[in-house]
Amino acid sequence: MTRVVLLGPPGAGKGTQAARLAEALGVPAISTGDIFRANIAGGTELGRTAQGYTSRGALVPDEVTNAMVAARLDEPDVAGGFLLDGYPRNVAQVSELDAMLAQRGTSLDVAVELTADTEVVVQRLLHRATVEGREDDTEPVIRHRLDVYREQTEPIAALYATRGLLVRVDGLGDVPVVTQRLLAALREAA
Repeated sequence: MTRVVLLGPPGAGKGTQAARLAEALGVPAISTGDIFRANIAGGTELGRTAQGYTSRGALVPDEVTNAMVAARLDEPDVAGGFLLDGYPRNVAQVSELDAMLAQRGTSLDVAVELTADTEVVVQRLLHRATVEGREDDTEPVIRHRLDVYREQTEPIAALYATRGLLVRVDGLGDVPVVTQRLLAALREAA
């Protein structure tokens, strides 16, 4: 399993687990947040476009995000596979990812959803906000982000489930334990 999409609500540990899984699988972890930052820092045309949205607190439109992901999938380090974290975020992006991969003569191997109890996630994110000084991460904001996740991203999990590609893994627990659960689920899915 070398072409993986990692799904899960904010605070489920996707970023932490993406890095650990990518290392274990020997593939790059591709985060849309990292792609945005790299394009913005590099002053690319796509970066300037994205910054125009992010600087005013707006979501970057799908066409810009899709173009950045497509460019990243053309990089040489992705030839052996990848782990996508934060993409696709909606059903339209799933179709776009399918088209990107088909154009490259490949397809997705598995979609892994990290699951986590909402109340545990809220407490985890409130704690992180305190530790990291994220004053904007209040409980109402966190709950709104979780609602947005449920509305936009959960349908992706359902779509991948109908294709027989979805594996659900409990994202709560010690980081190494969750990593082992993920690796075991990937082995089983293979």
